[in-house]
Amino acid sequence: MSRGLLIRELPDSERPRERLLANGADALRKSELIAILLRTGMKGVSAIQVAENLLTRFGTLDNLSRATVAELRLTKGIGRDKAATLVAAFTLARLMAKEIRGESPTLDTPESIADLLREENRVYEVEHFQVVLLNTRRRLIRVDHISRGTLDTILVHPREVFKTAISANAAALVLAHNHPSGDPTPSEADIKVTRDLIRAGQLLKIEVLDHVIIGRSTAERPRDYVSLRELGYFFS
Repeated sequence: MSRGLLIRELPDSERPRERLLANGADALRKSELIAILLRTGMKGVSAIQVAENLLTRFGTLDNLSRATVAELRLTKGIGRDKAATLVAAFTLARLMAKEIRGESPTLDTPESIADLLREENRVYEVEHFQVVLLNTRRRLIRVDHISRGTLDTILVHPREVFKTAISANAAALVLAHNHPSGDPTPSEADIKVTRDLIRAGQLLKIEVLDHVIIGRSTAERPRDYVSLRELGYFFS
């Protein structure tokens, strides 16, 4: 496509909406899908060009999905309404992911915990500590948010963790938090908190099954989470 042409000047076979209708959404590039949300570009610049500028600025769809209205508007051609449309679209995607999980899923692997929490956690700019409460069959009761911290520090007290577990009559729980840096490697503080909470759970007869830290995947690190149990930080 010539970068000098606006979408309305393209033949139908090259227009994103017409291509989607003819071939399905999977046939479109990321910039074309975003262009459909933007609807129009700006004077002399097509919506696809604006979408490409967004992808260049934010680097990945993950980064783009976490951008605020104010951050989106820093890209030329993105006004208030276009920014609000993008934020709404990515929020709907996160809500859809929650619905897909279904009712009371079985959560017996680190991967299932990461799948449960990924969409919500990847938008956080500071650390959020959560507890996944489970019944005797390892099915979800609920997820409780315990505390939030700074970019790389979070304070967690066993009293708060097990207060919510006792109130929910949970048989077991999984600890979880995010690393806004994207690197899920546990810190010394993460390891210490984990071991303190394991001991507290043993006293209360509520099993701490794992501690899952969620980050972001990279080419060198395809998995976007780590399990402290898999890393050997749990004990009997």
